[in-house]
Amino acid sequence: MSGLRRRVAVIGAGPAGLAAAAAALRAGAEVTLIEAADRPGGQYHRMPYDADDLGGAGGVHRDFERMRRHVLDHPRCAWWPESTVWSLERGDPTVPRPPRVHVLRGPADGAGREAHVLDPDALVLAPGAHDRVLPFPGWDLPGVFTAGAAQALAKGERLAVGDEVVVAGAGPFLLPVAASLLHAGSHVREVLEAGRPAAVLRGWTRRPWELAAQRAKAAELASYTSLLARHRVPYRMGRAVIEARGDGRVEEVVTAELRPDWSVIPGTERSRPVDAVCVSHGFTPHLELPVAAGCALRQVSAAEVYVRVDDDQLTSVPRVYAAGEITGIAGAPAARAEGLLAGWLAAGGSPAAPESHLARRRRDQGRAFAARLAAAHPIGDGWPGWLRPGTVVCRCEGTTYGALCEAAGDPAGAAARPVKLSTRAGLGPCQARVCGPTVAELLARRAAGGPGRPETGLPPATPHRRPIAQPIRLGELAALDPEDAGANGRASKAVPRREGQPAARSDTRDPQSDDERWTPDERR
Repeated sequence: MSGLRRRVAVIGAGPAGLAAAAAALRAGAEVTLIEAADRPGGQYHRMPYDADDLGGAGGVHRDFERMRRHVLDHPRCAWWPESTVWSLERGDPTVPRPPRVHVLRGPADGAGREAHVLDPDALVLAPGAHDRVLPFPGWDLPGVFTAGAAQALAKGERLAVGDEVVVAGAGPFLLPVAASLLHAGSHVREVLEAGRPAAVLRGWTRRPWELAAQRAKAAELASYTSLLARHRVPYRMGRAVIEARGDGRVEEVVTAELRPDWSVIPGTERSRPVDAVCVSHGFTPHLELPVAAGCALRQVSAAEVYVRVDDDQLTSVPRVYAAGEITGIAGAPAARAEGLLAGWLAAGGSPAAPESHLARRRRDQGRAFAARLAAAHPIGDGWPGWLRPGTVVCRCEGTTYGALCEAAGDPAGAAARPVKLSTRAGLGPCQARVCGPTVAELLARRAAGGPGRPETGLPPATPHRRPIAQPIRLGELAALDPEDAGANGRASKAVPRREGQPAARSDTRDPQSDDERWTPDERR
């Protein structure tokens, strides 16, 4: 009987991946849910390790907890936490099948990880995204955090990154970060939004009738602003952190008022003592696995690239679907809707089913929200004016802005690949995950002033093109047995559940919840 069911592998267990798994189970598939962390939910649903009861965390987290229990406790779901997908192996291009999935199971910093290979009938990619941070002088000092890292420590460990903190950057993500820091005990001195009030207001109020579908977002925004008001945290627009100073670690930041293009208005600079600063200028999707699978990409700008999908969330590769932030930054509700649609169709669900129509409607509402978000919080063209020749742009390799400009100005090697090789920007341990969009944008700006030297016979110098998508030890790579690999991972009920995972399944369904129709029918 199990041989008649589709086998669906879902990579990533954030809002998109967990929803994809739920929908695939609802459609009757056998699902392997693979997650690098030790629990599902991603950054959005991150909770302290001792917070097993989410009942008081709000309706959103209660819905998540219900879906989590349904998915992880389902007899047709194999839950693989602390598992790294290090490679996707493409097969015969004439055969319409997804790539093979190579997985190492076990803590990323542990020894003895187990190698598995999956040959799914369909694959859903939902690896999510991470913070994008624009460089500024001193951003490489200890005490300068990405906003996402600070929030992860505050939400997951109840650990405050500092006592006196400034949160700065662009976008609504700054608000929940500030809220998490306040709950962790930090004194948030101010929240700085780089966008000017007129630009932000124009972006959010365009096509105002679409806001009716975002009532939950409005309530969430109101809760954050109320919390900041109670703690008397100023929220200043049109201002940014343009420098961090300190002896061995950050001790003060310099902020300045910005023009609409984000260039600094002279004379508005002021310094403020801090022991931590948290910065975010948007998000960068994790595209290593989609690129490894051969998925076509959608280029929005030199620094913004996403996976191209059709109306069914199907990529350019047969039976490979994509959902969540890798298709466009739109927030958790939109990611969940994309995951529902992708999982349902990957499992063979009918495109004409009510579930499909519901997910498409929510997905389209999410995309409208993403367009509004991009219009309200664009990155201004003038931000490179913050940089100095000695400002580090690639922290792994210590590459400075001056070195990058010098290499890009050399007529003999101004193209992206020679510049990377000569400066080593993007070739360090993070493999351009942090500096990649920034270096790409800076080089594109330099190239706009001259043709540069064309690259011939070489693939594009994208930071996402890696034969090995995630770090793997040489010993682990050498120990892989190609003959045995295929037998390791047909994924399913032979996979033991993680110790401590609850065995009892929840029957607390809410018939009024639209998401409930996506929870797996346990009687199947």
